[in-house]
Amino acid sequence: MKDLRAWISDRLDPLDVGPLDNGSTRSDFDLDPHNAPDDGPPLKPAAVLIGVVEHSDGPSVILTRRSDNLRSHTGQVALPGGRCDPGETPWRTALREAEEEIGLDPTLVTLAGLSTPYRTGTGYHITPVVGFIAPGFTLTVNPDEVADVFETPFQFLMDPINHVEHEREIPTGITRRFYGMTWEDRFIWGATAGILRALYDRLYGATVG
Repeated sequence: MKDLRAWISDRLDPLDVGPLDNGSTRSDFDLDPHNAPDDGPPLKPAAVLIGVVEHSDGPSVILTRRSDNLRSHTGQVALPGGRCDPGETPWRTALREAEEEIGLDPTLVTLAGLSTPYRTGTGYHITPVVGFIAPGFTLTVNPDEVADVFETPFQFLMDPINHVEHEREIPTGITRRFYGMTWEDRFIWGATAGILRALYDRLYGATVG
């Protein structure tokens, strides 16, 4: 497991440098770039935690299902995270939000680095923060934000055969294309699937599409 941790960490951007400006930023429009907006208001900084749990039989990633009471993205599968407070680093945001949403003790997370930044069509610039967690912890969800928390095998999420392209017409009448991953009865899609696909591309050297 230590070898896998080192292998992943070596392929991430270091915390003290931040996401490298190498033109690799991904977005909700990766599969249909012709629908990407030309301009708009400044993006709001946010961060999510890709929490890799180091089980002896293989690592997994912590995911949540958003509360049915939230105003946006109701019931969708998500990575713990949220908007950055002023002056807050992405990794502090990711750890704070994970503690607030699912009760994950920040001291249990060994931060590894930053994955590829991701821009959403709803106006957020998300920095994915990768951290490793030893098994045996206890989580307590905040019902105002999270309906459920679960783990999905890392190898399933990093297998491109599971990255299925979908199409859906949004209320504006535009047809959007996006990645979706179905794990048991969970459908992982949208920004969450896009962030995980970008991590796969970073780790294994694949290209968009």
